[in-house]
Amino acid sequence: MPDVPSRKPAASLLLPFGIAATDARQFSGPDGVREGPSPGVSDSESDSPYSSPGVDTALLTAGVDEAGRGPLAGPVAVAAVILDPGRPIPGLDDSKKLSERKRETLYAQIIEHALAWHIVLVDADEIDALNIFHATMAGMRRAVAGLAPAPHEALIDGNKLPPGLPCAARAIVGGDALEPAIGAASILAKVTRDRLMVAMDATYPGYGFAIHKGYPTATHLAALRRLGPCPQHRRSFAPVRAALAAMG
Repeated sequence: MPDVPSRKPAASLLLPFGIAATDARQFSGPDGVREGPSPGVSDSESDSPYSSPGVDTALLTAGVDEAGRGPLAGPVAVAAVILDPGRPIPGLDDSKKLSERKRETLYAQIIEHALAWHIVLVDADEIDALNIFHATMAGMRRAVAGLAPAPHEALIDGNKLPPGLPCAARAIVGGDALEPAIGAASILAKVTRDRLMVAMDATYPGYGFAIHKGYPTATHLAALRRLGPCPQHRRSFAPVRAALAAMG
């Protein structure tokens, strides 16, 4: 069974690749574990999961990063990426330092050129059940476990290591600007989540999700007070709790 929450969201949202959120919360490539349709890479693109001849699969390193810990609504997205040393991708960096256009360009290149990638969405229900820190750690563990081929080491952005990782790991503060694989993971996570929040804006109009992506901007907080929380809001976050209390 997929290692994802069993309770479905109140409304079926479309993920960035046209996958219903009720169908899949994890997706990967080129030959990673697939739970639901796999976006971006066809099974028929290659007979081998390794795009460069002679890649030593005993020495593979994955970069891991997240996007969306701070917002009041929507999932936290976590990505793990194993880059192909034979197909370098110039310009990888912390996704927050890149323009939206540059992130989109690099996203497509990562999907095409990486040896393996896996993206996990941890939804608001699980965030509320575990708290945002533990939900993020769970997403990182699932993202690494979903990679095929499996890495021998995972480089985690930040200062904490998720428990239960299937390989050795190192935490690197500011790693998304230091390690290209972590930078690639930050781009996949950020672009995936941003696209999802744009789709969510159409499902739950009035909050401005397409603009602020769920972060607690003045516009979002005003809409939250005016409309009350939607099913994608994180009830464990203080501004959402306050809006619920104000509704009686």
